[in-house]
Amino acid sequence: MKKTLSVVFLAIGLLAAQGCVQMPTEKHGVADMRPQISFKVTEEKTFGARVLIDGLDMGAVGDYLNGSAALRVLPGSHVLIVVLGGQRLLEEKFYIGDGVVRTFNLK
Repeated sequence: MKKTLSVVFLAIGLLAAQGCVQMPTEKHGVADMRPQISFKVTEEKTFGARVLIDGLDMGAVGDYLNGSAALRVLPGSHVLIVVLGGQRLLEEKFYIGDGVVRTFNLK
């Protein structure tokens, strides 16, 4: 009886110890180092201006306000045009590299 009781306690101890062990895990992540651009706007009416990167419409300026959101672009040279109602508010050719965040001021 004493021997059986010892075996039972040993088995319970082994099961309890096995339940406390957590298998090691690895977390893999990829950092997005694409460059980003955003805009500082002084007038609220400018929020609706359209952003064109290399001739492609990327949305409204209000979607990429400094401090709240940014537009990710590929590294390299780009032509940025900001248009509001047929009027060009900004036209600039710029180079941007990996990991860089650039803010353009619109008045």
